[in-house]
Amino acid sequence: MTRRMQQWAAMTLTGLTALAWTPARATFPSTIPSAEAMKKLTPIIVVDAIEPCLPFWTDRLGFTLTNQVPEGDRIGFAMLEHGDVEVMYQTRSGIAADVPSVAESGAGTRSLLYIEVADVEDVARRLEGVEVAVPMRTTFYGAKELFVRAPCGTVVGFAQMGVE
Repeated sequence: MTRRMQQWAAMTLTGLTALAWTPARATFPSTIPSAEAMKKLTPIIVVDAIEPCLPFWTDRLGFTLTNQVPEGDRIGFAMLEHGDVEVMYQTRSGIAADVPSVAESGAGTRSLLYIEVADVEDVARRLEGVEVAVPMRTTFYGAKELFVRAPCGTVVGFAQMGVE
């Protein structure tokens, strides 16, 4: 473990300890759930229309459309998978009809995706012609990254870790 990682870990642990013992936070559980308690995290991306998003994932990145729910004459919800990676899309109008309070809060308007990949150069070739949000770069933490904007507006980052 590098010195920087040790410092970050110490700050994180100190921060978590402080949160657990702060009187204002006394109503929260005093223990953090085990890793086994958390099974999976899947983003639900909120868009006006799902159809323009699908070829980005299926044709270019090899995802499979595993589930879809109609909304009138179009798709209102879609689930895509590639191995253990999963992403879901839902229309704004579908969320507004299902959970108005979530739609009114603006949920889904301020996030991006970050996907760890085995070969970011291969991903870049597959995405040739897609709008680049952040050109290929190597970060100080050893990741070679590329961020693109999917046709439906979602910014998606791809990272190959451990690159010198």
